[in-house]
Amino acid sequence: MLTETRLNKTIRWISDEDKWQAVAKRDGKADGRFYYSVATTGVYCRPSCCARLARRENVAFHASCDDAEQAGFRPCKRCLPNSASIAERNADAVAKACETIRNAEEMPSLEYLAVQAGMSRFHFHRVFKSLTGVTPKAYASAYRAGRVREELRSSNTVTEAIYDAGYNSNSRFYERSHKMLGMTPSSYRAGGKGEKIRFAVAQCTLGAILGAASAKGICTILLGDDPDALVRQLQDAFPKADMIGGDPAFEDWMAQVIGLVEAPQLGHNPPLDIRGTAFQQRVWQALSEIPVGTKASYAEIAEKIGSPRATRAVAQACAANSIAVAIPCHRVVRKDGDLSGYRWGVERKQTLLDLESGEAGQ
Repeated sequence: MLTETRLNKTIRWISDEDKWQAVAKRDGKADGRFYYSVATTGVYCRPSCCARLARRENVAFHASCDDAEQAGFRPCKRCLPNSASIAERNADAVAKACETIRNAEEMPSLEYLAVQAGMSRFHFHRVFKSLTGVTPKAYASAYRAGRVREELRSSNTVTEAIYDAGYNSNSRFYERSHKMLGMTPSSYRAGGKGEKIRFAVAQCTLGAILGAASAKGICTILLGDDPDALVRQLQDAFPKADMIGGDPAFEDWMAQVIGLVEAPQLGHNPPLDIRGTAFQQRVWQALSEIPVGTKASYAEIAEKIGSPRATRAVAQACAANSIAVAIPCHRVVRKDGDLSGYRWGVERKQTLLDLESGEAGQ
């Protein structure tokens, strides 16, 4: 079965009437699929051209710029159909800005990036956020955080890792290090060595469930069929942390974790230790605001965080969530209502939604 995207590309604009409707709506999604010419002006345009709409009887359609030019038409000076589209130019400008940020020793100023892109500061900021899902500053922070994690694993010392990741002073790094890593740099470099992680495994409606917490709060909730496999996953995430199982003090927290599954209407809200990129944290925060018993589409979440084009990135952030149920990625579905995927299985996703709506067991 063809996907919706593929359908759009292959059959959406087959008939001239479909093409005319796209021109009338100035549908940017049709750009590059076909071009139209206007007999009275002698020019050809993209479907999204902002020029005054021509009369239908004066319009003809062409598969390519060459076809239109061979028919005797010249390119429109407004929409420049024979050059890269605005969307393509914006994507190229943002890609170059990202490369500039990655290669810079210091975060380039917004004004500098905007000048390089040939845009105003405001317009560049808006375009960058629309295409990447985060601001230039947040992108730089997330990239540098990733560099820090890599360098901490391979460098000889923490100081060496800090400078290799692009920080020019220890103080600036340490101001943000705990939020960035969820623990001290030395502990992260040592695979969580010295970090105390309390955990417990239990059974619930969904099968085996593992809850784990650092000193800040719940850092992991895993679901599965094999309890031992869940423990191994936790150990892989914190290979050198001090794992504490069977801690009586953790029983209350574990009861809340199980309550998130079995009694979601009670609104259990244990403290969380959330670790992720700036974009992931924005997505996860938006997920946490979806009321129990309701659903939202990936597109709606992208719209809510101010990045309407970042639907795919939202789906990836949901898949990267390691705190099941507490960060309710199970409440996110496709626009058509299909459950799509779920890190812990679509059947568990459906069960969670049924439990929240009161339909479980009916």
